[in-house]
Amino acid sequence: MIDKYYIYIIVALLPLSALMLVFQANPYHALVIRAILGAVAVLIYAVLGAADVALTEALVGTMLAITLYVVAVRSSLVMRLGVLQELAIERESYFVELIANLKKAINRHHLRLELVEYPDLQALERALMTKEIHGICTTKPKSLEPQLNKTTGIDVRQIYHTAIRVRRLYEILQSELASPETQLTLVTVPDGEDKH
Repeated sequence: MIDKYYIYIIVALLPLSALMLVFQANPYHALVIRAILGAVAVLIYAVLGAADVALTEALVGTMLAITLYVVAVRSSLVMRLGVLQELAIERESYFVELIANLKKAINRHHLRLELVEYPDLQALERALMTKEIHGICTTKPKSLEPQLNKTTGIDVRQIYHTAIRVRRLYEILQSELASPETQLTLVTVPDGEDKH
């Protein structure tokens, strides 16, 4: 009878890992816990003598499901930001700082930033309207005379304008990008313009 206690311990791991999965906020950590949950289920089936069910759970319920979840999470948790090629090539110090701030802001929500370069402003705006990208970042001249930011000493003759079409991304970035060198706006894209 004492030899059977390990079965109770293994069975207790199943609801424990399921609870950990339910309360996990990070989708990548949830994938790891889901794999652990599947491995515990496989172990229970094997110990209880259901080798065929254990094999099915291992192949389909764990390996295939986790692979599909990884693909789905990796492709869906991305913010695509369109920029002009000339802006991406110049890499001014404030633009680099702006991109770093954007990455830091969306990383808190387990997103990643992908920069997509376009040759001209028309192509950039068309990509936003056809929903190829989630937002655009452009520059607009502020004035012809040099102006220095009082805290950083950076020349702020140009204002970076970031237009976001997804309300939730706009809300996330609204508090993070509060500076005189950056303007953030929410753009409403008509549903008829959707390319999908």
